[in-house]
Amino acid sequence: MKSALIVLSTLILAAGISLAASSYPLKTCIVTDNELGSMGRAVTKVYDGQEIKFCCKPCVAKFEKNPAKYLSKLK
Repeated sequence: MKSALIVLSTLILAAGISLAASSYPLKTCIVTDNELGSMGRAVTKVYDGQEIKFCCKPCVAKFEKNPAKYLSKLK
């Protein structure tokens, strides 16, 4: 029982650390620079393993036409 609690605690801690390390760096839409949530609920997509946030669905289409242009904002 004690070893199961240790394993569970380790998993919870590891998950917390990975969530903190992967938090999204922008508070604005990667396409328009509008504040996330300013156009309703923000849209989140994963592109090439990277979480990307948009202010609205039309921005997803703009991003997909030229991702490199917008991904530079994450660096």
